[in-house]
Amino acid sequence: MAVEKNENYTVMVIDDDVTIGNMLEEALTKAGYNVMRAYSGTEALMVLEKNRPDLVLLDLMLPGLSGEELLPKLSGLLTIIMSAKTDIDNKVKLLYDGASDYVTKPFVISELMARISALLRLSKSSAGKGGCVSDDESISAGDMVFKTSILTVSVNDREAVLTRTEAAVLKLLMQNEGRPIGKSTILDRIGLDTPDCTERSLKQHVSNLRKKLEILDGKDHIEAIYGIGFKFNA
Repeated sequence: MAVEKNENYTVMVIDDDVTIGNMLEEALTKAGYNVMRAYSGTEALMVLEKNRPDLVLLDLMLPGLSGEELLPKLSGLLTIIMSAKTDIDNKVKLLYDGASDYVTKPFVISELMARISALLRLSKSSAGKGGCVSDDESISAGDMVFKTSILTVSVNDREAVLTRTEAAVLKLLMQNEGRPIGKSTILDRIGLDTPDCTERSLKQHVSNLRKKLEILDGKDHIEAIYGIGFKFNA
């Protein structure tokens, strides 16, 4: 399998486990990424004051400032949580708090690398037809602005951070504002960037997305069309 060239991307590894950190750095470097390292939450903040990576791999069990405490300070950065915690409520909370993705330790390095590549590809992909696309890679519909580069959606001064699957779904729906999109079409169109999304899980992803959007302005922007799929209404 050919190795993608990722020299333009920088990934920051925040993990106090030297063995895991070294393994990740070796794999990332081999794949062509630039790598930054930090071994505690406090050190990570110091490093981030001078350099800004494209994506962060964040362990939760850090000395000093924990991963949970550090996450809100990483606003605007793509962040993949790496943790041995398997509790679903904990995962959901972290995703709502700003994490872009979550992998459970021990993880398969090839899967993590695929998630990194997919997340970066999604964040950098240009918006297609159906929305108002600006130079900073955003799609606008009504008062809502979806920034595809950092996976955030906002209405006026209120903002929500999306997971990569939620972002892929919202992008497709906003690009086709007012038009119903079938479930199979959604899965087919977002499959490359979100291979973990299935027909069974799509409904839950859309439900989570609807709640995040509704919090922004009190409106239900995603309409379920019986027997078809979903439609975005500005």
